[in-house]
Amino acid sequence: MKAFSKTEVKDLLLVKLKDWSFDGTYLSRTFKFNNFVNAFSFMTSVALEAEKMEHHPEWSNIYNVVTIKLNSHDAKGVTQLDFDLAQTVDSLFEKCKN
Repeated sequence: MKAFSKTEVKDLLLVKLKDWSFDGTYLSRTFKFNNFVNAFSFMTSVALEAEKMEHHPEWSNIYNVVTIKLNSHDAKGVTQLDFDLAQTVDSLFEKCKN
């Protein structure tokens, strides 16, 4: 899969992923939860979907905060797969909030 140019990534973010940012290498977003259990439950749901997609995030968890970074290392940049996973992550986050 071909990586998007930095301009393409920035343009796509405006349309598809308003809560995500791009640092020139990674798409990223930080998610905050009420407690550690909710944060970890979210991570588990993301892990299951990422495994299905065969595309895995770089992430960290500190108590109730989860930070996710996406990049397709084999393509040396951000690809459609990163956008697809980010949209899946956003959907899972919306479900966790309800």
